[in-house]
Amino acid sequence: MQQVQRAGFYQEQRLTQRMNTQLIQSIKLMELPVMDLRERIAEELERNPALEVLEDKSVVSLDGMQATHKESDDYFEQSSDSGFTRQSSGQAGSDAKQQFMEGTLTHAETLQEHLLWQLRLQCKDNTVKQIAEILIQNLGSDGFNLVPLDEIKQSGEYKKLDAAIKINKQQFNWALQFVRSLEPQGCAASDYKESLAVQAELKYPEDAGNIIKIIPYLELLKHGKFSAVASKLDIGTGEVQELYNDLKTLSPFPGRTFNSAGNSDDTVRFIAPDVEVVRRDGGFAIILNEEEIPVLGLQPFFLKQAKSKTKGADRDYVRENLKEARWFIQSINKRNHTLLRVTRAIVNFQAAFFSGGPKYLAPLTLHDIAEEIKVHETTVSRCANGKYMQTEWGIFQLRYFFTNAIDRGLGAGSDTVSQAAVTEIIREIINTEERRLSDQKIADMLKERGINIARRTVAKYRTRLDMDSSYKR
Repeated sequence: MQQVQRAGFYQEQRLTQRMNTQLIQSIKLMELPVMDLRERIAEELERNPALEVLEDKSVVSLDGMQATHKESDDYFEQSSDSGFTRQSSGQAGSDAKQQFMEGTLTHAETLQEHLLWQLRLQCKDNTVKQIAEILIQNLGSDGFNLVPLDEIKQSGEYKKLDAAIKINKQQFNWALQFVRSLEPQGCAASDYKESLAVQAELKYPEDAGNIIKIIPYLELLKHGKFSAVASKLDIGTGEVQELYNDLKTLSPFPGRTFNSAGNSDDTVRFIAPDVEVVRRDGGFAIILNEEEIPVLGLQPFFLKQAKSKTKGADRDYVRENLKEARWFIQSINKRNHTLLRVTRAIVNFQAAFFSGGPKYLAPLTLHDIAEEIKVHETTVSRCANGKYMQTEWGIFQLRYFFTNAIDRGLGAGSDTVSQAAVTEIIREIINTEERRLSDQKIADMLKERGINIARRTVAKYRTRLDMDSSYKR
């Protein structure tokens, strides 16, 4: 009887392991921008012989290139879809083209930038947010603390904040837990072992205690010595294997996603927008960039072999590769479907932006979109991260459309305006000024428009725009 139960246990364990691997793959594909997705597809095609390309629109023959060369030139000269409007002639047209090309170049996002973006959207407590910002700035390339937490409290920036608001222990712990819960989870730990423990508590709260127990035995587990670990912990070998499979779904160095080779702060990349939004029939159409994504299918030979009477290892090999190929295709389709749903929700919430431009950007949070399309906020965050949208106003990161609100200051029930919209209004005021306006004067002009912000806030937004003070202008 025990033998039967044990066999059943191992069968269930194999199913759980496969499911974990597939879900991890699906999540990782969800995060990939279109150009990275293309590279990942190429890797999978090389690895899995059951997968094949049915169509690749990004590959054009030389004859086809010569036939469409003139047509393409005309399109990019005249079409507003390319991100710039054709000027009459001379320097104006040249400047517009240069602005468009510069808009397609970007610097790789850093770990700190990614965490700060999530923090500013999700954290409602201003004190916790300020502490968390200090913690995030203390992270190294692996996502770990550069200096111990006790030493952070001795830094000048922390002491200045403490003197102003009197930080208590509970607020500090809240800020630390908040940073650790952001994507990628497990940052702000002292080392990889603590990071794994933090991730286990977040991802597997019911089994976290048992997963944490096996972390000190990683070297033994890595070499398959499950019996030795089971003996030390006085638990079953099968349970050790199950816990180790869960542990392998965690990342020992969470920050490396943003610091891998070719993704340093100085790396400049060409942007291929993942989606495009265009005006059409009085509304807006959303177009997925499928030019860069090959159409995948299953290799006919493998399908034929799967139906044959072949037995043994050969049949298992064929069926396993077909299963993985089907799941990979399904994961890509899910990634594209979720991206379209997120984009459609953004367009619905930000209709004023798409009609009138950046100064009409409305306040929007990850929670708003998650509620609209019935998914978790982390799914929206993964989907938006690193992806770009082509609009008639230029190319924008999807996360650009998520921005905090500023109260117009007109009393209870007053309207709000987004920080990004205020920034664009400040840009417009400075660009059209007939005389040099001080930050205080700009703040007064904004107040006349119903936007009540302080002079120092104007200075902060002006700095983000890389615009000099009135004295230097």
